[in-house]
Amino acid sequence: MKELIISDREANQRLDKFLGKYMDKAPAGFFYKMMRKKNIVLNGKKVSGKEKLQPGDEIKLFLSDETIDKFTGLERTVRAPVWNQKLEVIYEDEHVLLVNKPVDMLSQKAKPGDVSLVEAVTDYLVQTGSLTQEELRIFRPGICNRLDRNTSGIVTAGKSLAGLQALSRGFKERRFGKYYRCLVKGEIPEKKLVSGYLTKDGRKNQVTIRKSPVEGAAWIETEYRPVRIADGYTLLEIHLITGKPHQIRAHLASEGYPIIGDYKYGNKKINDLFRRDYGLTSQLLHAYRLEFPQMESTLRALSGKVFYAEEPELFQQIQEDVTGKAAGRDDRKNWRGQGF
Repeated sequence: MKELIISDREANQRLDKFLGKYMDKAPAGFFYKMMRKKNIVLNGKKVSGKEKLQPGDEIKLFLSDETIDKFTGLERTVRAPVWNQKLEVIYEDEHVLLVNKPVDMLSQKAKPGDVSLVEAVTDYLVQTGSLTQEELRIFRPGICNRLDRNTSGIVTAGKSLAGLQALSRGFKERRFGKYYRCLVKGEIPEKKLVSGYLTKDGRKNQVTIRKSPVEGAAWIETEYRPVRIADGYTLLEIHLITGKPHQIRAHLASEGYPIIGDYKYGNKKINDLFRRDYGLTSQLLHAYRLEFPQMESTLRALSGKVFYAEEPELFQQIQEDVTGKAAGRDDRKNWRGQGF
């Protein structure tokens, strides 16, 4: 017999979903058969599997150790670290983690052998004692907002199921303020709100922006304002209203303002100059600010807070060389809400 006590990390999910994660090698109907026979009970009572788990709930498995070990894959619970660099943590509480993702790092795996931010976050939580090898059987940290591989900046992760659900819901409902910085070719004299329709070619991993709707297109909206203008370049602040793949990069390019370093949607000739002079191999696009509204429950610790992520050193060097000293680091906190 084994007893399992539900923690905050594992709460807010159905019992059958929890059991499916804990004993992921078990046949599909195994749990329901065991629940009918009262070999699996919740708080001492017979269950159907549809019950939503709460912190402190007690699950008893009246099963042999051999059966539990067989269906949990016990040998897989010891996880070797895969990320050997320091993770830049911006904020952390019991439910969520905010990190500054570096350039050239996937948010999530594209293929089995990849090492992504998800693996880096998992390693960090295990190494700091926030997540145990035992807990990895039934919970995996997840990323709640994605950035392109060569886009840096703030990414949110859920340390608990409740945190994952609350963050994901907030992004889906567009409750959070997402702000980026980028350096573009062209002088943009004033703020502007632009909209359009985005279609994606999955085979090429490339999107197209149109002014008029077509079948399968997603409506998008992007707002931007100049922070600094000099010598044919503009340092922009972007308010990402909708959040579709490659939206900022493709939308700005369609407006005639390609992001420096973006070979997919930008100007190759200009990008080649920056690669030659600075060794630049990625677009100068950075998710630098994230604003949270007043909130209760799981995300109450984030309520009304604003978080910033430092731009990569190369980004800072190039924008200072091209546009001169932009607004100082202290000044950026006064940008909140200005022009938007």
